Amino acid sequence: MENILTLEKLNKFYDEDTHAINDVDLEVKEGDFLILLGLSGSGKSTLLRCINRLIEPTSGKIYFEGTNVCDLGGTPLRHARREIGMIFQQFNLIKNLTVLTNALSGRLGYFSTIKSLFPRLDNELVAQAKKNLKRVGLEEFANQKVKNLSGGQQQRVAIARVLMQNPKLILADEPVASLDPATADSVMRYLGNLNKNDNITIICSLHFLSLARKYGTRVVALKGGKLMFDGEPTEIDEQKFKDIYGQDAEEVDIK
Repeated sequence: MENILTLEKLNKFYDEDTHAINDVDLEVKEGDFLILLGLSGSGKSTLLRCINRLIEPTSGKIYFEGTNVCDLGGTPLRHARREIGMIFQQFNLIKNLTVLTNALSGRLGYFSTIKSLFPRLDNELVAQAKKNLKRVGLEEFANQKVKNLSGGQQQRVAIARVLMQNPKLILADEPVASLDPATADSVMRYLGNLNKNDNITIICSLHFLSLARKYGTRVVALKGGKLMFDGEPTEIDEQKFKDIYGQDAEEVDIK
C-alpha cells in the first residue's frame, strides 16, 4: 500500500521551554488503523492537530497524498481538509440542534459559508446523512436534539458527521476517553468497521492498551514529543510499556 501521510522532521514549540513535537518522522500507509499511545502531555493531540493544521507546526513537512499541506492556504487547504476528518474527545457537536443537522454540518467544507449549505440541502444530501446515521445505529434519533443523547451516542453522531466529508483519513483525538469501557469498545468497533469496510485510514490516540491491541494494525508511541515506538500492537511487552509510560500497566490503569 502507498503512503497516504508522511511526516518529515515535524516540530512544534509552544514556547522555548515546551517542545511538544520533537523531530517526528512518520509514514502512514493507506488503510492503516494507527494507534497513538502515550501519557497526557506526550504530544498526541498536538501531533493530530498539526496534521490538519488546526495547530501550525513550527517546522517540518506534512505530506498528505503527496502534497505538503504546510504550503497550503485558503481554498487549497480547505479542499485538503475535506478529506481529513476529525473526531474529538468532547464530541464538538451543537447540542441544541438535531442529530440530523449535526450530521449534515460535516458537509460544510464543501461550501463557502454555513448559510450557503442549508439553502442547498436536497433530498440526496439528507438521504446521505440518514444513511450515515444508520451506519452508526442512530437513524431513529435523527430528529432528536443532541443534548438528549448519551455520551456514546453523541460520539457516534460525530462519526456520522465526519462521514459526510467522504474522508480518506480520520484523525480521532482520544475519542473514547470520557466513555465507560463497554461504550468505548462500541465506538471503537464503529471506527474499526470504517477502516475495514471503507478502507479509511485512521489515526487514533488512546490511553487503553487493550483497545490498541484489539483494533490497531499498528501502534506509535510518543514520550515527551519524541517517537518512542513504532510497530505492531502485540510487540508491546511489559518492558516496552515501561519505556513508554515509565511504569507498569497496572500502576497507570490503562492495561
